[in-house]
Order: sequence, then structure tokens, then C-alpha cells
Amino acid sequence: MARIEAGTVALHDARRKRRWSVELEPFEMGVFAVTQEQLAELLGESATHPRRPATEVSWLRAIRFCNAASEWEGLDPVYTLDGEEVTWHVDADGYRLPTEAEWEHACRAGSTGAHYGPLAEVAWTSADGVTAPQNVGGKLPNLNGLFDTLGNVWEWCWDLLDPARYDDYRVFRGGGFADESWSVRASTRRGGAPRMHHDDVGFRVARGGFETPDAAQGWSAQADLERAAVDGPLPSGWTPRA
Repeated sequence: MARIEAGTVALHDARRKRRWSVELEPFEMGVFAVTQEQLAELLGESATHPRRPATEVSWLRAIRFCNAASEWEGLDPVYTLDGEEVTWHVDADGYRLPTEAEWEHACRAGSTGAHYGPLAEVAWTSADGVTAPQNVGGKLPNLNGLFDTLGNVWEWCWDLLDPARYDDYRVFRGGGFADESWSVRASTRRGGAPRMHHDDVGFRVARGGFETPDAAQGWSAQADLERAAVDGPLPSGWTPRA
């Protein structure tokens, strides 16, 4: 885990033409995406390529991994699951998924452009001609010491993508090994259903507890409710869920 200092991050939802800033408290972020080996150790599964990022992992499975990792280390689990309903106990000190704001702040590491370095040097993308995720740490890190926040695999975050249009879809960030450079950007937002899994979507863990019970690090339960109640035309280029 790497310590990420407090700071302000500017977020951008291109499809809704919305920009906003979030002030963040310090937190910790995984230096690497969770690997197949780590997933296998805690969830009892095989690891064909131990040092590759764990993929085909749904958001719900990532949540369960976080709780298992917390219990393994004697930390307070962050999440309570009631079926597929997940509650984040914001004050808990265990492992969790980063908020979208935390993820982008940690990824940018003080940079303001689309990438924190020359893309060929920091990210596995379609330009490399690979057909699967690569071992973590094979490209250069950002100034926070984090590897592969851009490229290799997309990474799940805690936040809802757009509850007014996509109900429970969760955000993933960063781009994957098969994506072109225009998609592998620090600000690109995509998402999927909590049970969804793909060969280019994984996750990395964060840590940090906060005092506000229903809000932290750019997320709030009240904001989710307000966003879900918004009605109006779909933004340009937005495809509704069938």
C-alpha cells in the first residue's frame, strides 16, 4: 500500500458535460492491482498466472475480497452485505474499493493531462499488441509509486455510474490492455452491473476510515439518492440499459 496525500481533484463526466471538484483526506492505495495469486489465497481459487491482475472479477466479488482481506489481517471489515445490497461503513479501517475521486487523485499523482507519463512507458494498451493482461509492475509507475493505474485492466471503484439511467451500475476506471489511447485516460469513466465480469476488468484496494457516516472522499449516500431521482433526456451518445 502507498500513502496518498490529501488534495483536491477535479472530476469530469464528459457525457453529462459536468465538472466538479472534491477535497480528499489522506488515504492508502494498493501499489498494484490485486493479482490472481492474492485472489486465490483469500477466496480459494486457482491462479493460472499468479502475477497478472485478477480479472473476470465482478464488483460484488471485489467487495467480498476486501472483507476477506480485512478479516485476514484482523481489521474491521468495511462492508456489510445483505444479499446484493452493500453498505459501506465509512469509519472502518479495513480494505475497500477506492471512491472514484480517490482513484483519479491517486492515478494523476499531481499531473493534469490525460496521462501521468508517455503512454507507451506507463500503460499496456492496444499499441502493445498483447492479447491478455500482463504481469503487474511491467511499466513505469506514477509519482505516487502506483503501477498500471492506466492500461492493463480497468479497475472497479465504489461509486455508482449513473443511478438515474443505469440503476446499480458501478464505475470502473483506467483502461485496459485492448483499449486504444483515446480511451486510456485518467478521466475516462465507464461502468457495469455489480455481477458483471470481463477479461479486462480487475480492481485495486484502498484503506482509510472517515468520521462522516454517510459520506466520504467525494461520495455520499444522499447524493446517490438525488442523482437517482433526476429525470430528463439522455445525454448525447448515452445508450440506455435494455
